[in-house]
Amino acid sequence: MIDATSAIMAGVTIAALQRQSLLDGLDYRVLLCHALDLNRIALITQSERELSAGEAQRFAALVRRRLDGEPIAYIVGQREFFGLPFEVGSAVLIPRPDTELLVELTLDRLPLNGRALDMGTGSGAIAVSLAHTRRDADVTALDVSADALAVARRNADTNHARVTFLQSDWYAALQGAAPFDVIASNPPYIASGDQHLSEGDLRYEPVGALTDHADGLSALRIIIAGAPPHLKPQGWLLMEHGYDQAQAVRALLTAAGYAEVRSWQDLAGIERVSGGKLPG
Repeated sequence: MIDATSAIMAGVTIAALQRQSLLDGLDYRVLLCHALDLNRIALITQSERELSAGEAQRFAALVRRRLDGEPIAYIVGQREFFGLPFEVGSAVLIPRPDTELLVELTLDRLPLNGRALDMGTGSGAIAVSLAHTRRDADVTALDVSADALAVARRNADTNHARVTFLQSDWYAALQGAAPFDVIASNPPYIASGDQHLSEGDLRYEPVGALTDHADGLSALRIIIAGAPPHLKPQGWLLMEHGYDQAQAVRALLTAAGYAEVRSWQDLAGIERVSGGKLPG
């Protein structure tokens, strides 16, 4: 049965529908492409196409979910990151453009035939991007969540990336493993009680991947303290963190004896990644 909204939409052209849409332009295009199984070019070239009752019903259902606040990426089940398609769902965070900085910094420090570790991989966005870009590299990815690792493995397969996945509570599964040239991580760094956890897309994302349920630095402390045995001499540790945490993370790295400690800004000019090198 078609609800009232769908009935009104049925027979309306794509162009007319866009004019009356309650969504912003980008959301409208993404959801309509998904509902009609069209790419963006086809949507433009078929602007005078009329929606059938079934198409209108599918689109109306997607619009309701978006207007209720559900993230676009979860509705369509995919998000692009580092130029690659990634499956996403409620088991993993939505990859964000800010994290591409972490990938770029890791690539810059990864030698030929080097070894890289992605800690808390989630959807696999970091590890898969590294392995896809650097076919020579040996990339390992860890996550404590079996559900997240299942998503990450599918993303590696989809993007033809060679990644070793391990279920692990931080470094636990790495005993006896060869050290790495670079360890990269985008860990939970939002402090418990932060208002952002109840706003926007974050309301729908896995809370354990967002917050450490403490001061926002506890996971970063664990990573910093545990990295040295798993890094090669002069290997790099690189971590994404919150917009106001750079100074605190640099202090933790310095206190732990890392060299060349610094932070890097994202495209918005925010210090988004901090890291340091293990002394030789």
